[in-house]
Amino acid sequence: MSTLVLALRQVQYENIAFRRNPAAAFFTLVFPLMFLVIFNLMFGNNPMDVPGGTTTTSTFFVPAIAAFSVINACYTNMAMGVSIARDQGLLKRIRGTPLPAWGFMFGRIAHAVLVSFVLVAIVTAAGALFYDVDTPTNTLPAFLITLAIGAAAFCSLALAVTALIPNADASPAIVNASILPLLFISGVFIPMEDAPAWLNTFADVFPVRHFSSAMLTAFNPFQTGAGFEPVRLALLAGWGAVALVVALRFFSWEPRR
Repeated sequence: MSTLVLALRQVQYENIAFRRNPAAAFFTLVFPLMFLVIFNLMFGNNPMDVPGGTTTTSTFFVPAIAAFSVINACYTNMAMGVSIARDQGLLKRIRGTPLPAWGFMFGRIAHAVLVSFVLVAIVTAAGALFYDVDTPTNTLPAFLITLAIGAAAFCSLALAVTALIPNADASPAIVNASILPLLFISGVFIPMEDAPAWLNTFADVFPVRHFSSAMLTAFNPFQTGAGFEPVRLALLAGWGAVALVVALRFFSWEPRR
């Protein structure tokens, strides 16, 4: 059997394992919707100024929560899941099977990307059904390409951050500490127009701001162009490339002592 077929079967296995854990699958799919509902209840569906005109806060929250969904599936869940599997000795045992190491990782990454795209579809559909959010069709290619680059970058970052995680017990604390503050200061949970200039400058250093801003541009109903943010996408891809190099150099298949 070819290694490609083994890798594709690993993707199938990851999807089956996900469906056979209904509690985890349910809360993974519902978690972003909870944030969408809570933020709309807290801030209301009020008018909001965006480049090109005035829209509603729900139009801001849909792409923002979509970005959060990708980050949650491809970074948070991926980093913690791989760290736990490593601590349990699963990664070490995989190295002794006919399944190539890259095939195992391909299965994990492909599953995370598939889950993130499903979450984005759910959030977008909920915004259209319950909050009258229009989905821009002229910028749909930019929206999908931004999703793909963001998913790839945060999967690479997830594998890179495992180098800092000593054991499974420490993974939730380290992963959440590395991402939660950035979600708040990068315009994912709340608009940052009134934030101090130094805070916005600081947020611009990290990939979360580039991803969320690119998603908002691609979802802007007043966008007259293609909806791409080439500079932000290049910086996001750069973060992903650097993270991939770090992961290839420092990733460990055996439990840390």
